[in-house]
Amino acid sequence: MCMRKIDFYKTISGKSPIEEFLDSLSSKQTQKIIWVLEAIEELNIVPKHYFKKLVNTDDIWEVRVILSSNIFRLLGFLDGSNLVILTNGFVKKTRKTPINEIKLAEKRKKDYLKRNNKL
Repeated sequence: MCMRKIDFYKTISGKSPIEEFLDSLSSKQTQKIIWVLEAIEELNIVPKHYFKKLVNTDDIWEVRVILSSNIFRLLGFLDGSNLVILTNGFVKKTRKTPINEIKLAEKRKKDYLKRNNKL
């Protein structure tokens, strides 16, 4: 039974972009996102429509949440096999994940790994 743990990336000044993103949403939207995050932590095999690896990225993973007509995405990466670090979140408006969001996730991943002496 591999339990995953989800953590939020923090900037060098201690800010959490994920917390700021969640704070910008309605409580119903935040509740749905938290429900999906708990499923990712608790399920051995997470359905791809909730959590999948993005191709052509530096091992960036995408948490996928749909609530009525809104599509939310949280991007992040794995630190080891069971720790998911979420770096940024956004409301998805187009079919493809915006490249600037992917680049931001990759940049924050590098920063995290460097500051945690894993690079």
